[in-house]
Amino acid sequence: MPDDPVTLLRTGFAIVLVLFFLTWRLSVRKDNYSFVDVTWALAFAPLAAWYAVTGAGWLPRRAAIAVLVGLWSLRLGLHLWRRVAAHHPREDARYAVLREKWRAHPRRAFLFFFLAQAVLVWLLMLPVYLIANQPAQGFHALEIAGFALWCGALIGEALADAQLARFLKTTPDPAAVCESGLWRYSRHPNYFFQSLLWWGLFLMALPVPWGWAALAAPLAMLHFLLHVTGIPLTEKLSLQKRGEAYRRYQRTTSALVPWFRSAE
Repeated sequence: MPDDPVTLLRTGFAIVLVLFFLTWRLSVRKDNYSFVDVTWALAFAPLAAWYAVTGAGWLPRRAAIAVLVGLWSLRLGLHLWRRVAAHHPREDARYAVLREKWRAHPRRAFLFFFLAQAVLVWLLMLPVYLIANQPAQGFHALEIAGFALWCGALIGEALADAQLARFLKTTPDPAAVCESGLWRYSRHPNYFFQSLLWWGLFLMALPVPWGWAALAAPLAMLHFLLHVTGIPLTEKLSLQKRGEAYRRYQRTTSALVPWFRSAE
């Protein structure tokens, strides 16, 4: 491990705090808080690079984890940037809901919200820090399994995003529900594969001393997806926009884990 791991972790925390604070300033100036989605995705890449460069582990492992996380971060960030840019200055409906909820002090509330996202990114990246400081030469079987899971989840998330984007582009009815491809078997396949990414990182971190502590990352991601800004807000807005069509979709289709559809 590095001589001063606390300093490296603090520096990583400072990196993401600055990124999200600057995004908050931009969002206030542009009057659009949707930019936080882009920063959330892109913030993982510089943090992965920081841990890879400063880590004391086996160099091929450090390079591999930086590339893995960087590719996912840049792909998702570009996807979200296209979505935000296409709708600007119209704000994502999720943040319009939060703006109404926090209407007494929206700027301050969103600042805390943005900084909470920075904390989440830092927490999710703890497995990467551990992996980058694994001194053992060669790849452990658990690392290979985690790598395979990560790659599969990356492909699944990209496929789900592409299928939804194609549906929205080719379907004139704004109240229509996407029920094709992966969306036929899960109401949120993109969230499912995003969750799997962090279980893959957990497997990769397990061979490291204290690697079990990386369990906090996939559990935190699952909590946010299931109970905070993932499924709950998305479902609420979909019901408002699509009504009975979405209620039928809820009755027949798994919320997260892809599964066979049930009869109404």
